[in-house]
Amino acid sequence: MMAQLIKNRTAQADTWLTLELAEGDTPETLALPAGDVIFPLAVWQARKAEIISCHKRIGLLLQPDERVEDVAGDLDYFIVIAINFPKFVDGRGYSTAALLRQRYHYQGEVRAVGEVLHDQLFYLQRVGFDSYALKEGKDAVYALAAGFSAFSDGYQASTSQPQPYFRRRA
Repeated sequence: MMAQLIKNRTAQADTWLTLELAEGDTPETLALPAGDVIFPLAVWQARKAEIISCHKRIGLLLQPDERVEDVAGDLDYFIVIAINFPKFVDGRGYSTAALLRQRYHYQGEVRAVGEVLHDQLFYLQRVGFDSYALKEGKDAVYALAAGFSAFSDGYQASTSQPQPYFRRRA
């Protein structure tokens, strides 16, 4: 069963292939597939020139311990940046998305992948995510109905709403 993708608040088919390093693979020797591919950071760093010459649409996968600062100069190459949440309790991806949107003004798709549950959608959207690959076995229809409406509004300023509630009311 494939993970279900929510993008623009609709369930959609995921047309991107996420490349993963198998045991024994190295970024330098891994076979690069054709098409729309989300590359791990290590593969991007090792084979940037080759990827740029062979792929029109490029995606990047960032793990929680990888720094967006390391690819800040390359952001224009990426159509999508997927940020992995290996555990529900690992919140480092929220900061990565906020950095992409606020500091680096990244305009492409920012996708949450990994342990993504409907409970997180409202918060993920507030820091700049605009697509979500739900954890395998989760229902996208339910997530759409429940995930974005957990709260009617947020009090704090965020990436999606730069003005705090008290300023918007005034």
